[in-house]
Amino acid sequence: QVQLVEFGGGLVQAGGSLRLSCVVSGRTFSMYVMGWFRQAPGKEREFVATKSGSGSAAYYADSVKGRFTISRDNTKNTVYLQMNSLKPEDTAVYYCAAGLWRGAVEHHSTTGYDYWGQGTQVTVSS
Repeated sequence: QVQLVEFGGGLVQAGGSLRLSCVVSGRTFSMYVMGWFRQAPGKEREFVATKSGSGSAAYYADSVKGRFTISRDNTKNTVYLQMNSLKPEDTAVYYCAAGLWRGAVEHHSTTGYDYWGQGTQVTVSS
């Protein structure tokens, strides 16, 4: 069973930065595409970013492009989300997710992932 645990959420002022971490149990971390999603109150869970197993490819939602960076360290079974220039509309619970490769488009939606973390709250004050 694969387990994911997120760290690093918190309260930050607009314009500030946070780095989220997600540690994944198991020995096959490099086989998984890793993604970050977020869900604001009353809204559906939405795609933020994804990173291929090898780390060679990354994709971002338009709303975070240029501000957020996804990275992974396969030696530490960890994926990161560096969030800069944060805005109040970035406020949400952030989830990391892991899934075996299904094709690039699939990993832009929740259906592209098999395992999810418990989420970490990010609140950006104006």
